Amino acid sequence: MGTRKKVHAFVRVKPTDEFAHEMIRYGDDKRSINIHLKKDIRRGVVNNQQTDWSFKLDGVLHDASQDLVYETVAKDVVSQALNGYNGTIMCYGQTGAGKTYTMTGATENYKHRGILPRALQQVFRMIEERPTHAITVRVSYLEIYNESLFDLLSTLPYVGPSVTPMTIVENPQGVFIKGLSVHLTSQEEDAFSLLFEGETNRIIASHTMNKNSSRSHCIFTIYLEAHSRTLSEEKYITSKINLVDLAGSERLGKSGSEGQVLKEATYINKSLSFLEQAIIALGDQKRDHIPFRQCKLTHALKDSLGGNCNMVLVTNIYGEAAQLEETLSSLRFASRMKLVTTEPAINEKYDAERMVKNLEKELALLKQELAIHDSLTNRTFVTYEPMDEIQIAEINSQVRRYLEGTLDEIDIINLRQIKEVFNQFRVVLSQQEQEVESTLRRKYTFIDRNDFAAISAIQKAGLVDVDGHLVGEPERQNFGLGVTPSSTKPGKKAKSKKTFKEPLSSLARKEGASSPVNGKDLDYVSTSKTQLVPSSKDGDVKDMLSRDRETSSIEPLPSDSPKEELRPIRPDTPPSKPVAFEEFKNERGSEINRIFKENKSILNERRKRASETTQRINAIKREIDVTKEALDFQKSLREKQGEYENKGLMIIDEEEFLLILKLKDLKKQYRSEYQDLRDLRAEIQYCQHLVDQCRHRLLMEFDIWYNESFVIPEDMQMALKPGGSIRPGMVPVNRIVSLGEDDQDKFSQLQQRVLPEGPDSISFYNAKVKTEQKHNYLKTMMGLQQAHRK
Repeated sequence: MGTRKKVHAFVRVKPTDEFAHEMIRYGDDKRSINIHLKKDIRRGVVNNQQTDWSFKLDGVLHDASQDLVYETVAKDVVSQALNGYNGTIMCYGQTGAGKTYTMTGATENYKHRGILPRALQQVFRMIEERPTHAITVRVSYLEIYNESLFDLLSTLPYVGPSVTPMTIVENPQGVFIKGLSVHLTSQEEDAFSLLFEGETNRIIASHTMNKNSSRSHCIFTIYLEAHSRTLSEEKYITSKINLVDLAGSERLGKSGSEGQVLKEATYINKSLSFLEQAIIALGDQKRDHIPFRQCKLTHALKDSLGGNCNMVLVTNIYGEAAQLEETLSSLRFASRMKLVTTEPAINEKYDAERMVKNLEKELALLKQELAIHDSLTNRTFVTYEPMDEIQIAEINSQVRRYLEGTLDEIDIINLRQIKEVFNQFRVVLSQQEQEVESTLRRKYTFIDRNDFAAISAIQKAGLVDVDGHLVGEPERQNFGLGVTPSSTKPGKKAKSKKTFKEPLSSLARKEGASSPVNGKDLDYVSTSKTQLVPSSKDGDVKDMLSRDRETSSIEPLPSDSPKEELRPIRPDTPPSKPVAFEEFKNERGSEINRIFKENKSILNERRKRASETTQRINAIKREIDVTKEALDFQKSLREKQGEYENKGLMIIDEEEFLLILKLKDLKKQYRSEYQDLRDLRAEIQYCQHLVDQCRHRLLMEFDIWYNESFVIPEDMQMALKPGGSIRPGMVPVNRIVSLGEDDQDKFSQLQQRVLPEGPDSISFYNAKVKTEQKHNYLKTMMGLQQAHRK
């Protein structure tokens, strides 16, 4: 087990022009914050009102950048997660204090991204630095809105709607959400796409404190699983990082919320109150019961609050005098959180397949050691390998001779031989039982008592004795009759403990000389589900049985009437625009769609080459800077040691000369690559022009085809044919937007501007643009459908 440690609590102050310097002051250690409140003179001279509070936390982040916040708060938690420790980072505070900005950040700007995207980036960077392990990353995004659970990634096409509502389930491994989709991500860009997809599905509303206020609690979870690439290592570690963005607490009297916002605020304050009660209970060492089940938020975070994980709380406060009451409430919550202790431990599991392989290897070594021991004790004839067919046949022969009495005893060599002897006893017994049963089936016909058609046929044949019972029926068991030919198939076999009398005893006497059938064999044969009765009317009974079975198996056949399928030439309601657009691209617009795709692929290829060239230019530029620094250092060193001249020429050492040559070559490469980049940008501009033309032509042709095929009344179709009064293209068309394709141009410009400053931002912006294109396309299609309904 791990050692117990306190929860880390930090305070981040939102920048404001009206900061209350007289009321809020920071300690010199950058870990304490002091609140001073003036006394209310309206209460009189004798006034016991508290005016000063002091809170000591793990850090106070004032005017701190997103980089500093992440380095201080989250970097260690994420790095330890790859070592098998669970982690939880939670943002708490009033509405508008900056919780979502701290956790998610501004997705439009790479530098202003928050803890969540930076954690994803750090995870994939650390995976690249660990080639000895195969690490898989999965993510999920949960929203708790008005005490209901929602999957923010359920809008993805491969997830599909959930039939049953999501529920919180507990098991020995921890707490998980049943019905919550978990997505495998192999690349940083895929993880960012899932993050942006979930962000667009969050519920926000306008508020007096924040025009884009989050009205729900959101939990983004990163699941990690690390397997060693060494085949002998059977242990592997798992961990998860919970990134919790709580909804903002607020005073209803101050905010003046109404309607749906008031209802949301009521649920938010209720769940945060239950969260505070759970934190107080966790901080009290004398408490045995922790009220986790009071609300969905505390229940979902049960194993993340005071569990076996590294936990960090970021309390966001507003530094204005008007918000001092909420600031005090948030700081009290942070001080209570610091009383909670956790016990981080590595989550180790065992790989069953690798354990089997290791056990097989250990078994082989033990066999070798046992063979050495046998050779030292003169037991070289003993083998521990699986027996072959010759050895099994020898044991079978010994067992048969032992049963016949020709062999007094079987020599025991090892445990494997003992098991095989018992196995051969079973084989011999089974063979004798089959011989007895086959002999009986050659002489008698077996009939199941549950076969009512056969019973009816026997009654009609008169096969009953003088007492009115069926012939050969002992104690109301099943029965059989007649001598069956060898071609008749045997009936069903079952077990019973009744024995036959006369037929079997006489058979045993007849077969006694050739078949070793004893009393036990007769008992076993009598356990059949059928019984044997001699019959004198074999032919009649068989005919009756066949007729009854044919009669009972006849069923009326339903008459099939041909159905005529009416295929209307034109559907009553026009198909949706997306479906019709796909059909148009495959049929009438296939050629222009092909040209559009070819031009787009050429454009993407040029853009890719331009991006690679830009990265090479940046790498060369960095190398030039490094070379210049080294050359300046050599020059300064030469000046300090003294310069030498020969015939007016400066004498330099070999190292400085090589640096000058290297710098010259690098500048030459830089100029060459930059010229290539200029040529590629010209090609990109030309290809973009062609793509825009093809896109415009494709959408225009689709609009003409759709209106003429589905919107124009049928009585006007004749006028549209060649020679008619209406020419194609004269039908009014609605304006169709570009389906988000223009975002690609914005991304290209952004890439050229931002990439030299932050080469790591390419995955972030790629995911952002793809998510915006998807939602722009869906928004456009919905707008077209609504316009068509009007």
